[in-house]
Amino acid sequence: MSIKIYVGNLSFDSSEQDLKGLFSTYGEVESAKIIVDQFTNRSRGFGFIEMTERDDGLKAIQALNSSDLDGRSLKVNEAKPKTENRNRGGGSRDSRW
Repeated sequence: MSIKIYVGNLSFDSSEQDLKGLFSTYGEVESAKIIVDQFTNRSRGFGFIEMTERDDGLKAIQALNSSDLDGRSLKVNEAKPKTENRNRGGGSRDSRW
């Protein structure tokens, strides 16, 4: 069973290849994706790794959390399922408006 891993506090200089190389020392990496701003195409400072084996991913999380990549201390943990946030607008929650 695969595992999806969140990687935060990435340097803007870090690449998807850097992430893949870092995590591949712990097992097979299915994908590495750095999230970029849709308007500037610049890294948003976080990304996701998907690893084939859950146990390998858990070992990678334990070993790489707080480790250094490109001068930044990484925040690494299991990704939480994406939730739909229906309350994304500005505005008041006051029902009178």
